[in-house]
Amino acid sequence: MAPRSVAPALELVAVSFAYGRVPVLREVSLSVAEGEFLAVVGGNGSGKTTLMKLSLSLLRPTAGHVRLFGSDLDGFRRWDKVGYVPQRAVTAPTLPVSVDEVVTSGLAARARLFNRRRCEEAERIEHVVELLGLVGHRRSRMAELSGGQQQRALIARALVTAPRLLIMDEPTAGVDADARGVLRGSLEHLVSVEGMAVVYVSHDPEGFAGLAHRVVEIEGGRAHAGDRSAARGPAGADAR
Repeated sequence: MAPRSVAPALELVAVSFAYGRVPVLREVSLSVAEGEFLAVVGGNGSGKTTLMKLSLSLLRPTAGHVRLFGSDLDGFRRWDKVGYVPQRAVTAPTLPVSVDEVVTSGLAARARLFNRRRCEEAERIEHVVELLGLVGHRRSRMAELSGGQQQRALIARALVTAPRLLIMDEPTAGVDADARGVLRGSLEHLVSVEGMAVVYVSHDPEGFAGLAHRVVEIEGGRAHAGDRSAARGPAGADAR
């Protein structure tokens, strides 16, 4: 397991954002440390997706600061340390590509950021495919898989660079109960064993119940402490 950063993996400080004159987020502050699972919940239009895009530098705040591993976004270059899992519905799962090709594409997309030997890449691919229970599906086309298997392939793609922060957008949407169980086990391993920071954005508390150390609810553009009954309590790493 890689050494943990002293600074939070992700930190938002008094972040506000507006589309034109329409405010979406108002002075949101939150952080997540490595080895911590943070759930971000909210209804449609609450601003949780905007918060996620700000964290990934897809949008820039109108006020406040976003930091990754202690660096402001303008100076952050280590994007191999950040994994992102989009909603399955927006990733064209019917494309004629195999699970292996999807997972390997996670390396190709960031090839300029780091230089790995072929054997190291192969070992990492083997690890994430096994972790996500996809060993028997590596040659399968994405269109042949169930919704849960497709989602696990997308997660494996995000994990293949060995990130220290994983941001997930509605990861259990359209996924059956069995697939949710596999996903939960994988996330538990990533946080507890590999010490990864996970930000889990969802409208469905059942998807992270018992996994999240903290729950933040986005409502009216502001962040509030979420339902404590859905959280399991503080992580070993101290985080605000």
